[in-house]
Amino acid sequence: MEPRESWAALAAGGVAGVCVDLILFPLDTVKTRLQSPQGFRKAGGFHGIYAGVPSTAIGSFPNAAAFFITYENVKSMLHHGSTSYLTPATHMVAACLGEVVACLVRVPSEVVKQRAQVSPSSSTLRILSHTLYHEIPFSLVQFPLWESLKDLWSWKQGHVVDSWQSAVCGAFAGGFAAAVTTPLDVAKTRIMLAKAGSSNASGNVLAALGGIWRTQGLSGLFAGVVPRMAAISLGGFIFLGTYEKTRQLLL
Repeated sequence: MEPRESWAALAAGGVAGVCVDLILFPLDTVKTRLQSPQGFRKAGGFHGIYAGVPSTAIGSFPNAAAFFITYENVKSMLHHGSTSYLTPATHMVAACLGEVVACLVRVPSEVVKQRAQVSPSSSTLRILSHTLYHEIPFSLVQFPLWESLKDLWSWKQGHVVDSWQSAVCGAFAGGFAAAVTTPLDVAKTRIMLAKAGSSNASGNVLAALGGIWRTQGLSGLFAGVVPRMAAISLGGFIFLGTYEKTRQLLL
């Protein structure tokens, strides 16, 4: 990748991150409270749904910028000499590495945001590990699917997709990834909100999933799936569409 392309990915990712996080913050708050072991009403209900906005705004730009500059550079390096059937694997590796770098930026602001939304206490190191457990599976689904949908649409119409078409692909990819990874999101939320000495305080994801299954069944594992899918589908549209458009303008 040329330096200009790297800077474009950095800036476009940052702009896209800020836009999507600020627009969709209320839905994320509702989703977090739906997944809280306290219950939706005790966790705050619809009161103060913009609590935690400052930390989100501060963390959004560097988080998304870090993801996309890593994603685009790794994707560019791995594409050289790789065959077409390995393309999804390339996107998976790039997305994973992008998430690792982005999580180093994201987690401190995520801790502040979650505490403002539901008022728990939790350690940053524990939240980093479980954010990675949650975000990497999501990106493993979302980004290869997004890239594949763009390639398919480009092939069908005979030219590269426009930014709005990329946004539509992002909405479908994000919604699907959101649905299949909801149990991991619920487990992460329970662990982050766990009180000291509780069963979830150990931070074991499988144990948290097992506990939710035993006490609440399938409905517990997919708690908040509708607002999560709605938020991430809309978020995918805004985030990836804004990224593509901004990147095109900068290049």
